[in-house]
Amino acid sequence: MIFSKRTLNLDNIGMTASTLCAIHCAAVPVLFTSLPLIGMGFLADPLVEWVMITLALALGISSIGASYFKYHHRLLPILMLIAGFVIIITGHLFITGWVEAVIVPIGGLTIAAAHFINYKYAGICRASNSFFHVKHPHEHDIDHRHKSF
Repeated sequence: MIFSKRTLNLDNIGMTASTLCAIHCAAVPVLFTSLPLIGMGFLADPLVEWVMITLALALGISSIGASYFKYHHRLLPILMLIAGFVIIITGHLFITGWVEAVIVPIGGLTIAAAHFINYKYAGICRASNSFFHVKHPHEHDIDHRHKSF
């Protein structure tokens, strides 16, 4: 079984951060006028959004990029990561109003899905040939079975 604990942890963080980003992007336009009343007006600041996007990009590149080169060599997570960021950046730069509040969260969820798929790919063995994982015994499973007898 091949996996990197660091990569799996980064993917967990990436899935969580991307999902929270999607929720943020969907909720901020709705709550825009009430955010200052509860002391959260900074969440609507474009600088905060671009910092979040930059951090998510760095996290995605380090996690998904490292897994691609070291372990699974599958393009799907990278393509989904790129697609998610293209959607987010397009939404922020070229789309306004309620459409932006729909488009940008889709990009965040796409990035979260890219991390999830990368997580699955990084945690599977080299012998699998399906989309995620074909059930078959691993060396540690066989050793464990022999020890239990």
